[in-house]
Amino acid sequence: MLYTGYTNNIQQRVESHNKGKGSKYTRGRLPVKLVYFESFVTKSEAMRREYQIKQMSRNKKLDLITSVKPDRLTTIVDG
Repeated sequence: MLYTGYTNNIQQRVESHNKGKGSKYTRGRLPVKLVYFESFVTKSEAMRREYQIKQMSRNKKLDLITSVKPDRLTTIVDG
């Protein structure tokens, strides 16, 4: 499963999804795991990028995910 969304608190969002309090889409697909993220200054920019990603094919999304350096995610997820 690939899920795309925006938030102003990544760690809280992942925890919320894993407690079944996130989107309806993720409730039946637990646990969720953060595998990619981007940061933006404004909500408008984040929502624009979310839309772009949602328009991508699954293969394009997988290419995007594999482009991230593992240490970048570890910093965010582990705090």
